[in-house]
Amino acid sequence: MNRVLSGCLMAISAALASCHGGESATPAALQTAQARVVESRQLEVPLNVRSTGTVHARETAVVSAQTMGRIQQVLVREGDSVRAGQTLALLDDAAARASADQAQAAVKAAQGQQAAAETDAKLAASTLDRYRQLQAEKSVSPQEMDEVTRRSEAAADRLEAARAQTGAAQAQERGARTMLGYARLVAPFAGVVTARTADPGTLATPGVPLLQVDRAGALQLQAAVDETAIAAVHKGMKVQVQIAGASANAPGTVSEIVPAADPASHSFAVKIDLPASTQLRAGMYGTAEFASGTRQAIFIPRSAVVSRGSLQCAYVLDAQGIAQLRYLTLGAAQGNLVEVLSGLSSGEKLVDAPADRELAGKRIEVQP
Repeated sequence: MNRVLSGCLMAISAALASCHGGESATPAALQTAQARVVESRQLEVPLNVRSTGTVHARETAVVSAQTMGRIQQVLVREGDSVRAGQTLALLDDAAARASADQAQAAVKAAQGQQAAAETDAKLAASTLDRYRQLQAEKSVSPQEMDEVTRRSEAAADRLEAARAQTGAAQAQERGARTMLGYARLVAPFAGVVTARTADPGTLATPGVPLLQVDRAGALQLQAAVDETAIAAVHKGMKVQVQIAGASANAPGTVSEIVPAADPASHSFAVKIDLPASTQLRAGMYGTAEFASGTRQAIFIPRSAVVSRGSLQCAYVLDAQGIAQLRYLTLGAAQGNLVEVLSGLSSGEKLVDAPADRELAGKRIEVQP
């Protein structure tokens, strides 16, 4: 019986061995796909400092009254173009005109007194000359000569006093005319009225703004640059400026750097001249980029980026040319390239324009 059991076991073993020996253990073949392949590159890109600001006219004048008076007329509105010296508003000038007329009358009176004093002085001087001739002929006494001399000197003194009085009256008249001129508010230069804060009937007070005029011509962007970046900014520096509402970037030039920082914001005011453009208006918001050096960054074509929901990925090829889906952190785009902040090294190969194909784990055959 032992022989029978041993024979059965040997037969079973042989059958199992023959079964295992007949199976093939070849691995499954990899799937392939054809695609274009691109390579990540390390490039040198400029390092910029961004700051924001507002567009202003290069010169702005706030027009206010220099004397108190009620406004009679305001001859302009916001948006009106004005020329230098153009009348913008008129104040009530009745009191100033009365003072000017009074001063003019005082001048005429002083001039009349001066004319009389000049006549007396000429007569006294001619009399003195005759007496000097008579004195040489010993025809007058010393006492008479002294009296004539004193009269001539007194006439000359009265003439000088009259001239001084005339000068004072003329100065008062000029002052009165100046005050009368203050009733007429004029544009300090050619430009555009950008603000109007007064209407007829309003009492104008010295120093209170009534109108604002921006000089015509090119504008400026006044940007605030942080104190940590101000060392990279210098006068005459070229700056790229993006104005909200403008269709393209505007090349600007740094024209002025305020030497003192704002103690509250710890930033410096930088004025950037902008080229003339019909799209620019005072008050627009803008951003300026100041070049402060360069840095190394990795870029790939934007066409190699695959979106998986809110995540950005790319099919990266390993040493055997097999594609693996790798998640990336992307930065700013520059043209048809996009910066890779993390997830890739320089020189790695990627599938270009994979579209909606699922390529993970497939061997990529490079298309020309």
